Amino acid sequence: MPGITEKLLYRVARRWIAGYTLEDAIRVAHNANNRKLSVILNRLGEHTPDEKLIQGYTEEYLKLLNQIQEGKIDGTISVKPSQLGLAASPSLYGTNLLRIIERAEAYDEFVWIDMENSPYTEGTLKTYREILPGHRQLGVCLQANMKRTESDLKDLIPRGGIIRLVKGAYPETGELVYKKRSDVDANYVRLMTMLFEGGGRFAIGTHDGKLIDKARELAKEQKRDFEFQMLKGVRDDIKPTLIEEGYRVSEYIPYGPEWYNYSKRRMRERKRNILLLLRSITG
Repeated sequence: MPGITEKLLYRVARRWIAGYTLEDAIRVAHNANNRKLSVILNRLGEHTPDEKLIQGYTEEYLKLLNQIQEGKIDGTISVKPSQLGLAASPSLYGTNLLRIIERAEAYDEFVWIDMENSPYTEGTLKTYREILPGHRQLGVCLQANMKRTESDLKDLIPRGGIIRLVKGAYPETGELVYKKRSDVDANYVRLMTMLFEGGGRFAIGTHDGKLIDKARELAKEQKRDFEFQMLKGVRDDIKPTLIEEGYRVSEYIPYGPEWYNYSKRRMRERKRNILLLLRSITG
């Protein structure tokens, strides 16, 4: 049975997760489409070496692609490498990812690959570089808090890599990351400028108003094939404005019983979410 803290957190977490089931995700996806938002559906769950569980996640993504096609949903999926086998073996991950990509290609759908914490960065990008030449409808997430990202971006842009740029939500230690928020923001602007100057298709994944304004400014100078991506339930104030301005906006919609760790990351990321939790406790 879930504890009282978990029950209270779930009440708040419903702002940024669709619910427990695939059916919940599809229902919320239709609702987002009705608000002129595209969707990116993600089945929560990560960091598992359990092959039975890994195959279950893989099958779920195949079902999701079927449901997106059948329901005529404007959107796609985003997968986590460590839930598809990278936590067990790179070859298992590659095999499962290819199954998903081939199903998506049969439907003329796109697939995003999430970026997780630093132990998975190299494995995620190595597989992406290997698969990309034969499968162009494939994008990967890069994190502005990681010091290596500028080098990764310089490597991927000439390859035709499709990038989702985010700040990075995973706690990291050591010299791999920029610690100060101002340094992360400055690196985000630097990387975003590289995408506008030399990138093909890309996504600006941020809720930061200053960075959104900077992207708007860059978009006036460079006409690029890009979209804004934001989490379900976050910055709902600005999404309609961006759509009215003619930008494509995609809402990232996670679901599944493994919502707890994801929600803790959201809490760390945004103090406002903690205020929501406190408000729900006090009624």
